[in-house]
Amino acid sequence: MCEVKESLFGGRTWVIADDQNRMIEDIDTDQIYHNAFLHITEISKMGQYALGNLQGWEDFSERARPGDIIVAGRNFGAGSSRQQAVDCFISLGVAMILAPSFGAIYFRNAVNGGFPLLKSLELEELVQKGFLRSGDRIEVNAREGEGCIIRGRISFRVLPLSEVQRDILKAGNLFLYGKALYPK
Repeated sequence: MCEVKESLFGGRTWVIADDQNRMIEDIDTDQIYHNAFLHITEISKMGQYALGNLQGWEDFSERARPGDIIVAGRNFGAGSSRQQAVDCFISLGVAMILAPSFGAIYFRNAVNGGFPLLKSLELEELVQKGFLRSGDRIEVNAREGEGCIIRGRISFRVLPLSEVQRDILKAGNLFLYGKALYPK
């Protein structure tokens, strides 16, 4: 039974997995946001290319809705320091990404950009056993490190966000957080 006391994030999931319910690992920033579109600088226009270079997910941007949550395999965001690979999800209004681990630069870019990435080592098992599927609604409390799959009331743990990460998210991004710390 899950009891998420305070849902900081909640939404419909997109589980990036193969036909055998194995989560796809090592999705790199070129698969997330292809380098052919790096000339686009307006964040509002980046969303249409999200996951457009990941086989089987080319139409993700057409199906995604604001508030959706992506559930991905290990090392999501591997590769370059391409900020557009974070901004394309912000453009679509994606609420957050859950994965067992993230590429280090991708993780830092997301935190700096005010976009939540949460780690959970339980995701692979939940997906493999069919407890978590695309379309399921989940709730996550990033402060307490708890999550709930609404269908079946199955709980899972997430690595809580640090206080500074929560403050950056609340401010909107790292620059706005800095301005709040040191107002003129």
